[in-house]
Amino acid sequence: MGGLKHRSTTDARVALTHFIKTGWIKNLTTSTLAFDITQFFSSLNHQILLLILEKSRFDIKVLNFFKNYLVNVKMTYLWNNFSSPIHNINVGIGQGSALSPILSALYLSLIFYILEKHLKNLKIPVSILSFIDNGLFISQNVSLHVSNTNIFCSYNIVSNLLTKFGLVVEHEKTEVFHFSRQQGEFNPLPLDYTPIRGSVLRSKDSWRYLGFYFDHKLLFKHHIDFYSHKAISTVKCMKMLGNSSRGLIPLQKHCLYRCCILPIALYGFQA
Repeated sequence: MGGLKHRSTTDARVALTHFIKTGWIKNLTTSTLAFDITQFFSSLNHQILLLILEKSRFDIKVLNFFKNYLVNVKMTYLWNNFSSPIHNINVGIGQGSALSPILSALYLSLIFYILEKHLKNLKIPVSILSFIDNGLFISQNVSLHVSNTNIFCSYNIVSNLLTKFGLVVEHEKTEVFHFSRQQGEFNPLPLDYTPIRGSVLRSKDSWRYLGFYFDHKLLFKHHIDFYSHKAISTVKCMKMLGNSSRGLIPLQKHCLYRCCILPIALYGFQA
């Protein structure tokens, strides 16, 4: 969803929430595994990117433009008065560039296309949600053990696939979380057979994904507490914007409230 017009983190949260509640109607528990790609924008391989553009049948003018835009890029590091020698760069695109979201989406589209074919051939029922370099596997099943197996296999496949495309999964940031509406205390199974990460993945009481705080039952109490306190703290900080003799006029306070407070207090309210 990231990098696409009219799509934001809120769309990802609404989609995930809808997916979870749809599973609950069928008495299925939803398990998720979130992973992050290390240094995503600075690791995109230029030759692979040009090949993807060619296979996508873009106009020859577009291909020629990107051949000039990406090939023979040189870079030097500056630190105070120190200047390093010039290096040839065959990977990476500018993270602040307007082209970066488009190129990264095209780069990932081929990866996820191959990944979905692998999962389909292996008959692994896992859905994929991606927001730029934040990937998410979603598995729904009556058994948590089956869901853990599905997302574990998917994680192994995507790790190997990303390596072939010159990208690396940041295993330290990998998280697993389960959603269940069963009554009483919920003790999900740990994902304890992860040789890639080298440690046990355990589901916590709350999970932060794209700035949202999820809990096992989708009550969003922690999310509301966090952002309501943040909004109140921001309101109190508004006093610092006045001087010693005169504070902010009501019109300025109103403008600050609409622009700075409401977006914090209402972040993700659609879900």
